[in-house]
Parts: sequence; structure tokens; C-alpha cells
Amino acid sequence: MKFGLSEDQTLLDATVRRLLADQIPLDAVRRYAEGDGDQENWNALCELGLGGVLVPESAGGLGLGILDAAVLAEALGYYVTPAPFLGSAVLFPRALTQAGLSEVEPWHGRLGEALSGTLRVGVALPQAGGQRGRDGVQAAGQALSGTVTLALDDAAQAYLVGADDGALWWVGADAPGFTREAFETVDRTRRSVKITLSECPATLLSQNPAVLADLRAVAWVMLAADTLGASRAMLEKAVAYAGEREQFNRPIATFQAVKHMCAEMAAEIEPCTALVWYAAHCQDHLPQEAATTAGHAKALLGDVGQFVAKTATEVHGGMGFTDLVGLHYWFKRIGFNRQCFGNPQRVRAELAELQGW
Repeated sequence: MKFGLSEDQTLLDATVRRLLADQIPLDAVRRYAEGDGDQENWNALCELGLGGVLVPESAGGLGLGILDAAVLAEALGYYVTPAPFLGSAVLFPRALTQAGLSEVEPWHGRLGEALSGTLRVGVALPQAGGQRGRDGVQAAGQALSGTVTLALDDAAQAYLVGADDGALWWVGADAPGFTREAFETVDRTRRSVKITLSECPATLLSQNPAVLADLRAVAWVMLAADTLGASRAMLEKAVAYAGEREQFNRPIATFQAVKHMCAEMAAEIEPCTALVWYAAHCQDHLPQEAATTAGHAKALLGDVGQFVAKTATEVHGGMGFTDLVGLHYWFKRIGFNRQCFGNPQRVRAELAELQGW
């Protein structure tokens, strides 16, 4: 049995990485961190097809699976790319598919808008994040009221909103009673907002809590894959720097302590690849294992990413904290991924409850 990526997946990964390296280098990330928007980046990625990775072929998308999306998420994490991939390209089409709405108008048409990049869909799932215990959204008829402290994508035209009863709703950013304000996090490669709903008109997508649970599991996999890519980038940068930086007239890579630090990072990262791939595979093909494998991937990558971020920065010494190297973009992105949708401790506690422990 061969356990690995297919030729098509490998080709897709290589193509996306070439585009990211050429069109969205670190300087573009810096400009976004200083206040520029990311729509131009997203348009370039959508032209390559990333916006339609999970969109059915009937709507003009690629019709691929969660494993393909995870491969792309790893590439985006490797280049710390500012882009609304998680909400617009992954969770929105996944939600419609799970709710049985992907072939129903107006949602079928909106999928076409999303894959072209003209429609951006954010994510506001308070019960899945665990960031603030006071968060919550309640429904009264076709209106929502409540607060989501950490919602993804500050430029979205609409949001997927999870209610306290497990229902999933669609809320337009221009709806009456909807307000959002910037919510600053450590991550400068993605922007979050705080959303407040006051008797805000909304459209019900699903009353089945299983749909919301599925979105959480998929989000766990995507964040784990993003952290995996960022961790690989930090390791490679640490190894390259150790080979160039000299002390006592010799590269620091020749020092045993530095060798051990790089080797430990590599040893921690390598097993994570198979776990992320398997967790992604389970989302489409092994539903009975989907939640547990996704949770384990999210929790493990949260810990491994934290270790790699810390160790790679130490290898760089004082240079690791400067914007000249830019290592802090990966460091902070890993930190955000660790907390978003639950930190490792919270995720493991939920997995224990899920398994009856």
C-alpha cells in the first residue's frame, strides 16, 4: 500500500508554491501587515483555482477533497500567505455540501462567486473556538443576537455564524443589526474582527449540530496543516542561517548544540505530516474517525509548532527577533493557529469527552 500524495496533488502543491514564491513573497506579507489589503493576493490564488478547491464541478469548481485542501493550507502556511482560504475556500463550500445546499439556488450561484474571489465568506463560530466563555449567539425566529469575539476575515461580505443550539446561519455583513470591529491578535498575516449581532436578520443553513461539528473538525485539520507548513519554513530558515552564521571563524552549524536543536525540530515535525494527511483523509472517507483524528492533529501541531517556533528563533539568536529576517511572521502565525478553535489542552479535553473518558 502506498501512503502518500498522488501525482495530481504533488503537481498542485508545486504549482501553488511557485505562485506564492513569485507573486506573494515576504515583502507582500510585510505590506499586508502594515495595512494593505489581501484581495489582490486572493484574486491571484483564485485564478489558479484555490477558491474552488472544494466547490463541486457543477458550480465550476475543482471538486477536490479535504486532503487536497490540507496540502494547499500547508503551502499557504509555509509562505505565511495573507488570504481568506479557510473561510471562503474551505468552510463555506463544506458547509453547503454537508447541509445539502450546494446544488440549490441561491447557494449554487454563490459558490461560483466564491471560487472566483468576488465573494468572501468569514467564519464566526463561538462555541467551536473556546476563546471567550462569554461569547454566544441566540436565535429568535429568523434573527440573531449575540457576540463573537474572534471571527475570521475582516473583509468578508458574509459570515457563517454558529448559534448556541448548534444551528448554522448565514449573515450578511451589510445586514441591519450587524456590527464588526477590528480584533487585534498577534498574527499580522490575517485579520480578525469582533462581531456583534442585535436582532440581525439571518438565513438558516442547517439545524443539525453535526454540520457545525464537521466544520470544526475540518477547521482543526486546516489549522494543523497551516502550522505544519509554517514549522517546516522555520526549520529550513534555521538550518540555512546556521550554515551561514559564523562564530569563532566557523559556521554555527558545526556546533553540536545547534546540530541537536535542528535535529530535534526535524524529528518533531516529520511524524506530523502523516497525521495531518490521515486526519484530512478521514474527513471525506472515514467519518467515524474524522473528529478524533482532526483533534489529535490540531493538538499535536499546536505543541510541535510552539516548540519549533521557539527553537528556530533561538538558533537565529538576536537576529530572530528582527524584521530583517521576518521570522516573527511565522512565529506569530503558529501562535495564532495554536489558540484558534481551541488550544491543545481544550481540544484534548473535548476529545476525551467525545470518547467517553
